[in-house]
Amino acid sequence: MMKRLLLLLLVLLLVLPLGCTKKEPMEALRLGALKGPTAMGLVQLLQAADAGTSPVPLAYTIAGAADELTPKFIQGELDMLALPINAASILYNKLEGDAVLLCVNTLGVLYVVEKGDESVHSLKDLKGKTILSTGKGNTPEQALRFLLREQGLDMDRDVTMDFKSEPGQVLSELAMHESGIALLPEPYVTQALEKVEGLRVALDLSEEWDKLGIDSRLITAGLIVSRGYLEAHPKTVKAFLEAYSASTLFVNGHPTEAGVLVEQYIGIPATVAQQAIPSCHIVCIAGKDMQTMTEGYLCVLFEQDPRTVGGALPQEDFYYLP
Repeated sequence: MMKRLLLLLLVLLLVLPLGCTKKEPMEALRLGALKGPTAMGLVQLLQAADAGTSPVPLAYTIAGAADELTPKFIQGELDMLALPINAASILYNKLEGDAVLLCVNTLGVLYVVEKGDESVHSLKDLKGKTILSTGKGNTPEQALRFLLREQGLDMDRDVTMDFKSEPGQVLSELAMHESGIALLPEPYVTQALEKVEGLRVALDLSEEWDKLGIDSRLITAGLIVSRGYLEAHPKTVKAFLEAYSASTLFVNGHPTEAGVLVEQYIGIPATVAQQAIPSCHIVCIAGKDMQTMTEGYLCVLFEQDPRTVGGALPQEDFYYLP
């Protein structure tokens, strides 16, 4: 009888839990993104995070300037960042490799717009013209400089660049004159077409780049993750990338619904976002395709000004190739 009781006790000890255990909640992935097309592909994922239905718990920050976010990434206060692709390269160099590119999330968003004359139908037609623009010394200028060079034109000799401090000044200048040419990114192009009578899109720089047939694309932005976070949470990063890919498909496939979310999370008016989404080239390109196009694009920037990529091209470990 005693043996039976001892046996029963042993079975109960093996079957029943020894105590109450509580699973610790998953720590939220800390994400930062810049306002504009760089963050627009994220909006469905941000909505899911707020609703508690995201496959990856998120704590997110949307900011208007890179210098609001990059210090937090450097100091370890953000795990992931959506930012200009050249800024990702700069961070890689600055942090000695502690930044990994997960995907390209925005291709080119640069357009040449013209008011009045309708004389620009190719890059060669820009010869002798004055072009309003922002971002002196930054990637928009470098992209246009490269494309002009490929057409046999020298930006310093064959065109006149009139740089303004912000896109609103460009729009005001176009509105005040009967004719004019400007280099603008989305969603400012959409806003300009609404506000400036007689304005048209003359050139899509992404299309002009693709015509060259080289192993690169015109790229605006990508998503990076800290190497430490990636090594500690590889499954979370994989799940996030899958969810982000689904979010970009939603944004591109449902611009009306996505526009409402863009206004809610990014602050761009829904009516503007809805019209701009098709020309914002929002994508989720990962793996070897990401590596090939990014290497080619960064090489173009490096050849023109090494400072635009942080002084050196990233090594193989910059690219997330699981």
